[in-house]
Amino acid sequence: MKVIAIEGPSYAGKSTAIRHLRRRGYEDRAYIADCYVKQIGSRNAVPPARTASATEQVAAFETLMAVEETRVRTALAAAKPFVILDRSVDTLLAHAHALDALLGYAVQHRLRDRLRVLPHLRPDHTLYLDVPAEALGLRRKTAGHTATEPDYFLHEPAFLTHTRDYFLARAHPPVSREVTVIPADTSREDIAHAVEALVSYWTR
Repeated sequence: MKVIAIEGPSYAGKSTAIRHLRRRGYEDRAYIADCYVKQIGSRNAVPPARTASATEQVAAFETLMAVEETRVRTALAAAKPFVILDRSVDTLLAHAHALDALLGYAVQHRLRDRLRVLPHLRPDHTLYLDVPAEALGLRRKTAGHTATEPDYFLHEPAFLTHTRDYFLARAHPPVSREVTVIPADTSREDIAHAVEALVSYWTR
């Protein structure tokens, strides 16, 4: 079973790419897993983007890893040769990496130790949608979202820089075996086609 993950900041075009792959019939040969947030029953159960302590950050990781365990079971039950993930376990580690850098939590090593015993899908290939912060800001504004919303922390420049560094600078190597960067400052339709071209290549 080959696992392909699609990563990048909120508004990078991941969901559009996933919808495009579904329209193109990829579910006939691949199990496509939605983002963690979409798989949590209640919005109130989603951990906060900015946790208040290292303990809270570890707890948030554990909550989302319960979703990951469900994704593992479902993917195995689907018995298809390919899995396509809207975000992977590297999302959780990149988030923790950013909070370690910004708030000094120092939980990255603890989380990696936990991964040794927690079920998770390790991507063979990750497509990282790389979008400049100003382009993300414009997309967010176009969508009608404001800086007062709880998840705005995910678009603060410092947070974006550190999560991007996790995938590209690799001070802590991603779990994924390979990361391919897709410049994603074009239209979401163009991004979706670029994702499909690479997914098609790897699932031949």
